[in-house]
Amino acid sequence: MKKAFEALLRSRKFLVAVLDVIFSLTLFFVGKYALPTIFEDVQIVIGAMQPVALFLIGAIAYEDGQEKRSGALRRL
Repeated sequence: MKKAFEALLRSRKFLVAVLDVIFSLTLFFVGKYALPTIFEDVQIVIGAMQPVALFLIGAIAYEDGQEKRSGALRRL
């Protein structure tokens, strides 16, 4: 179990997902409570960033799959 958790923390896909959540939540709450006049703009920015993060995760997964297929998967 410990090795699985360590591997998860080293995963680029997991780190991108966590950073996306942190960034989105920060923007959301700053926009909602600190600057309520720009809350709608903040929602648009968050909505625009989500596909970028998902595309990046997909690209990393594709890259990892290609490395695994070629037998060149790096060991962490």
